[in-house]
Amino acid sequence: MTVPPGSQPGADGAPPQLPTCVRHPNRPTGLRCTRCERPACPECLRDASVGQQCVDCVAQGQRAARRPVTVAGARLSSKPILVPVLVAINVVVFVLTAVQAGSIGLNYTAALFDDFALWPILVAAGQWWRLISSGFLHIGLIHLLMNMIALWVIGRDLELVLGRLRFGAVYMLSLLGGSTAVFMFGAELKSVAGASGAVYGLMGGIAIAALRLKVSLRPVLVVIALNIAASVLIPGISLLGHLGGLVIGVLATGALVYAPRNRQALIQAGALAGLLVVLIAMLVMRDLQLGNIVCIGSGADTRCQQLGA
Repeated sequence: MTVPPGSQPGADGAPPQLPTCVRHPNRPTGLRCTRCERPACPECLRDASVGQQCVDCVAQGQRAARRPVTVAGARLSSKPILVPVLVAINVVVFVLTAVQAGSIGLNYTAALFDDFALWPILVAAGQWWRLISSGFLHIGLIHLLMNMIALWVIGRDLELVLGRLRFGAVYMLSLLGGSTAVFMFGAELKSVAGASGAVYGLMGGIAIAALRLKVSLRPVLVVIALNIAASVLIPGISLLGHLGGLVIGVLATGALVYAPRNRQALIQAGALAGLLVVLIAMLVMRDLQLGNIVCIGSGADTRCQQLGA
């Protein structure tokens, strides 16, 4: 009979005593982990490719195993989370404006709409929240449906490639990029609203991601071309907001998917932070150009005056 390794011979020729499980000292065992060679009871062992390993070694191996990631460094996922949340927020805001206005088609007459829409003159007067809040407003049901369908179709794939955190950063930077373009170059006394800047950023982003992954760009380019054509042909749509969001979306996504693997997260964070700094600098510069402005009233009834003019 072979004596199990580590067992101790008994006194006066008694049978050798078995070692005890390292996790259960009251359980003698003749089994060992093939990795660390510590004694372990059957409850603490798991089948491995060769022999059996204790639960501690299995857990350590799982932590050390390299998990598969996307080209942007995000963990692989099969279900988008952020896109449905964004769609829900936009729909809820639209319903609130429609209820407040008492009309779906005239929802833009709601007080909430006046308080959150992007009026460049009011942004210059200090109402900076409009740069973001305007991206969750829509003028009528068709406007909402166009943007939400595009967000749903394009956003789900892009979120899976970038991951939730990076996707959220691209979305918000694109939204701010569209608002910045309107504030910089748009009419000061004309209001703008809609998620189009953010959605166009996602369009540019999915095109860059497709290019990086070397998949066909034709479906993406067709969608972008159709939306750009709609921006030009349909009156009342802000082309500036669309182009601003598109440019930022391309730059942000490009920084994410083309960042080298070495220190990838640091390079990505630096690139996104750099884009944010550039946008803020543009906003401040435009604000200084417009000078000190005081506004009274809200919405279409707002009366603004430039101090010192």
